[in-house]
Amino acid sequence: MDKLGVLVAGAYGRMGREVVKAVVAQADLQLVGVVDQAGAGEDIGEICGLGELGIKVETDLPAALKKKTAAVMVDFTTPLTVMDNIKAALAAGVHAVVGTTGLTAENLEEIEDLAVRTGKGVIVAPNFALGAVLMMRFAQEAAKYFPDVEIIELHHDRKIDAPSGTALKTAELIAAGRTAEPGSRPAPLEKINGARGGEYLGTKIHSVRLPGLIAHQEVIFGGQGQTLTIRHDSLDRSSFMPGVLLAVRKAPSVKGLIYGLDALID
Repeated sequence: MDKLGVLVAGAYGRMGREVVKAVVAQADLQLVGVVDQAGAGEDIGEICGLGELGIKVETDLPAALKKKTAAVMVDFTTPLTVMDNIKAALAAGVHAVVGTTGLTAENLEEIEDLAVRTGKGVIVAPNFALGAVLMMRFAQEAAKYFPDVEIIELHHDRKIDAPSGTALKTAELIAAGRTAEPGSRPAPLEKINGARGGEYLGTKIHSVRLPGLIAHQEVIFGGQGQTLTIRHDSLDRSSFMPGVLLAVRKAPSVKGLIYGLDALID
């Protein structure tokens, strides 16, 4: 059986290391390259505690894509570099699975256009945890009956974008699920600017960044005499790996852009 070649961009980071370990453990996948600006020249197996794998960290992604046998690039880098990385992958004829958040609607439109023109697939997921996907689905369903809702998303202190991609995607699904507009509210008297969070598609979003957290989200609906809270917690980065592996295996059959892991599961 031919193995599917995978290159990991951002392999030195915490999510990247988890992806490396997950790919190496699969019988049908083969880790063919790793790229990061940190750890140049080090063996990625040693970095990840797997022992020597004979795969060194490289810093030049376009060069690595050209000389490797990757069918799929997995990107967990930063919002500052992800667009260049996606363009490099598509230019090299490589599909992309992207977990880096911070992409704008304009970015997604550009990715869709590039993916269609190159005949390759790009899967962008704000959250690869299957529980988070279900949380978003449940929120969309609840929005039919509870139009008034706020989102609190909590992440580790190194996450630079806010709100999270998961929170934005959740707000989009809530907006799509609503059958009534949220109730009118008086303009808040904010004693501290931003205390009431930001608003997106009629939903307030509050972002928390603290050490000790990984990825967490509460969706709180309010109705007459009651509230409904839907919460998901990722307690370990390994929680994202089943979704990442699902996307890696699906990517070669995709043409164009898929946004959100929910499109890949029934």
